[in-house]
Amino acid sequence: MSDPDSALADLGDQEAASAWRGTGPELGVAGVLVAAAAVAGYAMAGWDGLSVVTIGTTAFAMLVLRGLLSARTPDEGRKATERRRAQTLTGYSHRRFVVQSAIASRAFYDSELRPVLEHLLAARLAERHGINLYTDPAAARGALCRGGRDAGLWAWVDPAAGPRAEAESKQRDADRRGIPRHTLARLIDRLERL
Repeated sequence: MSDPDSALADLGDQEAASAWRGTGPELGVAGVLVAAAAVAGYAMAGWDGLSVVTIGTTAFAMLVLRGLLSARTPDEGRKATERRRAQTLTGYSHRRFVVQSAIASRAFYDSELRPVLEHLLAARLAERHGINLYTDPAAARGALCRGGRDAGLWAWVDPAAGPRAEAESKQRDADRRGIPRHTLARLIDRLERL
């Protein structure tokens, strides 16, 4: 998977390439004219004439290219960068909101953060240990909870408790506290090391 900066660069290259698509004949004619002018300049004044023709055609080509290139290109790049930065901040703000809400409310944890953590646990177990979380929960629990300190983590990601906990949380007080901050940090740490 490529990063956003290279994707934008590729998009910019494609847009630049599409602007020049179909201009082969005109560029060929311009090249022939420059070559003819260079030969004429060399024939008339030698190397000095060739130098004058080369400098003149280079300056003229730069002026033409400056006129042909879109003046909006730098602004579009800046806007794309600002848009990407805004999306990053929005994504970060959303994740922060989810975590803070999951710490504050058990119902929110059960409906929003538990499925994400459960999915991460299932992926880690399958990729690194060959354990299916849903068909072999005992082995999954053993892999996650290596020591006594980790024993309490299973209740927060137990797939069997997910739907049950969600139903119970709707029946009970909606203001019940969610996952404690230190437990969430420990759970994330175990998921990273798993």
